[in-house]
Amino acid sequence: MKDQLRRVITNISKKNVLLRKIVRKSLYIYRYIIHRIRIIGIKVENNTLVFSTFNGKSYSCSPKAIYEYMINQEEYKDYNFIWAFRDTEKYKELLKNRNTTIVKTGSKEFSKAIAKSKYWIFNYKIGDQLSPKKNQIFLQCWHGTPLKRLGCDLAHFDNTLNTVKEMKKRYKVEAQKFDYFISPSKYATEKFISAWNLKEIGKESIIIEKGYPRNDFLYNYTDNNVKEVKRKLGLENDKRKIILYAPTYRANQHTSGVGYTYKAEVDFDKLRKELEKEYIILFRPHYFVANEFEFEKYKGFVYNVADYDDINELYIITDILVTDYSSVFFDYANLKRPIVFHMYDLEHYRDESNGFYIDVEKELPGRITRTDNELIEEIKRVSEDFIYDEQYNKFNKKYNYLEDGKASKRVVEAILK
Repeated sequence: MKDQLRRVITNISKKNVLLRKIVRKSLYIYRYIIHRIRIIGIKVENNTLVFSTFNGKSYSCSPKAIYEYMINQEEYKDYNFIWAFRDTEKYKELLKNRNTTIVKTGSKEFSKAIAKSKYWIFNYKIGDQLSPKKNQIFLQCWHGTPLKRLGCDLAHFDNTLNTVKEMKKRYKVEAQKFDYFISPSKYATEKFISAWNLKEIGKESIIIEKGYPRNDFLYNYTDNNVKEVKRKLGLENDKRKIILYAPTYRANQHTSGVGYTYKAEVDFDKLRKELEKEYIILFRPHYFVANEFEFEKYKGFVYNVADYDDINELYIITDILVTDYSSVFFDYANLKRPIVFHMYDLEHYRDESNGFYIDVEKELPGRITRTDNELIEEIKRVSEDFIYDEQYNKFNKKYNYLEDGKASKRVVEAILK
């Protein structure tokens, strides 16, 4: 009954902006009151940190890297670490780590954790009802170098749940909460400042431009890490080359009660016919996407890695990355391996959806394909004839020049010391 009501309200909200505002305002007031009641009398503890990635959906990204760096350093042995997850059972192994506890997002324990933690280490927008106190520090890690325009930089936005005006307002409200914001490059710094309107609110100086902690793993992983990931996926004895297919979500593909869905624009039947003997595909839709793909139909060729927590672990076993407008390629480029950009709807995404910060037809470290045949041909080409060329090198010098496997250390020192 509750889910049906949510679907009805969401459907109406898509078409009625006024109702959408009323619903969101009502939810905000309700959640704010509940949160404030829960945290009465709770004082901030200077040696406590709370972590969350993608609103509790996974254990990954820069919060994970920062946490794992700190628990392995003797100088932080007296610090307490709290992780917030939607599914606490899935991550109970973390309880074995030093001074680590787990809470469920949205729970009373979560509110208390938020209230007592000196440091908030998140990589995504937080609930509207949550705001740090003056003696708390909110580190926004974000979750990637932006290709697509964000927040206040949007000129158009093909989204069923938010108008451009609504999206800009949400970013401006969120920006007021930040104390620090991680950036992996000068380019990213410029985009984060403009997307969150940081210059106008006097917060340009909050940027920590020291590399992405999440990318440290790509410089420090071992052969044993590769073997362990393959073992988890049941691929330890498969000698075929691995393609990671990681498309972004489409903002206009939203189903009430389900979320953002994936409309297959790639002919997997054709891909299987042409590639199955020499390749397998790890299919990972964007984290917004509710995966409705028929994996059983392509068993043994297409593997479901939508729920695999840390995409970095998939990178290190992958021979070729295929993506479209997802920011994953910025990180993957650190490995200097082949990337194919399958942009079948390039004009629509550029001119009617988010739009881009860079000229994709000039700067990308790989070729753009538009059809299934072009995609298959390019996969075969880079598999046999890949060269880390000048364009790829130039790309890394512009976007990944700070990455060296030590960003976590630099970021932690910046916020704690």
